[in-house]
Amino acid sequence: MPDLLNLQTLIAAATSGSFAGAAKRLGISPAMVGRRIQALEQEYGVKLIERTTRTQRLTEIGSRFLLKANRIIDELEELNDISRPDAEALSGRLRVSAPTTLGIKRLAPVMAELAERHPALSVELNLSDRNVDLVAEGYDLAIRIGELKPSSLIARRVGSYHFVCCASPAYLERFAAPERPEDLRLGRCILNLNLVPRDEWPFETEDGESFTVEARGNIEIDNGEALRMAALAGAGIIYIPVDLVAEDIADGRLVEVLSGWRKLVLPIHAVHPSRRFVPGRIGAVIDAIARGLRG
Repeated sequence: MPDLLNLQTLIAAATSGSFAGAAKRLGISPAMVGRRIQALEQEYGVKLIERTTRTQRLTEIGSRFLLKANRIIDELEELNDISRPDAEALSGRLRVSAPTTLGIKRLAPVMAELAERHPALSVELNLSDRNVDLVAEGYDLAIRIGELKPSSLIARRVGSYHFVCCASPAYLERFAAPERPEDLRLGRCILNLNLVPRDEWPFETEDGESFTVEARGNIEIDNGEALRMAALAGAGIIYIPVDLVAEDIADGRLVEVLSGWRKLVLPIHAVHPSRRFVPGRIGAVIDAIARGLRG
């Protein structure tokens, strides 16, 4: 029977494309990755991975071995799930990718609660605004904002991401607050480079009619926190996720404008790779995230 750590290491090396990538994912050294794979090769008397100084690839036998290794790991995950004496207790390790702002404002508290309730569960939360490759980079779960492109990933909607228009009291003292979205053509806007296109801000009437208006300004920023700071400094009106400025609006540091029109609302999805068996901890974490986003 092969050592399970060695099997997991082979899977990590194959999906990440390198020993260094596998080492980073598993929290070990590249040398340890090499020793574990060498142990598998010696145990079975076959070559699993061909390596040069620049590339690595699975041998034909290595590809077949990998399929079996994945099946064994899945079977053990399933066995662990059905044999736990306490079905509510979660254990194991989970790697999660999420957008930066959502992760800081909404997901970090969810992870803290999970850690308190399930001490045997280890969650690694990586925050980045790029869409990671879940399989190649070894993620069990990703949270994504916006419409999803067609893929083999399993997706579940867990919430909605709302936007708001706001500006500082100092700005509104110097310049008239816009009374209609069309007034943004005359105002000083701070353009959000994460919106595409950056200078067309979407709105919706109470009757459900959608439209965009051209927003004009001489500052363009690609980071939500920087947009917030520029607005607090009185530089102009921003179109930004509510999560970033909710406390500022509640405390009066920023003032919502154009409240009579609905702003952009994007879906939030949890996605994970398609596999024969999905460990219970993945579903439980998705449930916890959905509850946290509703709160």
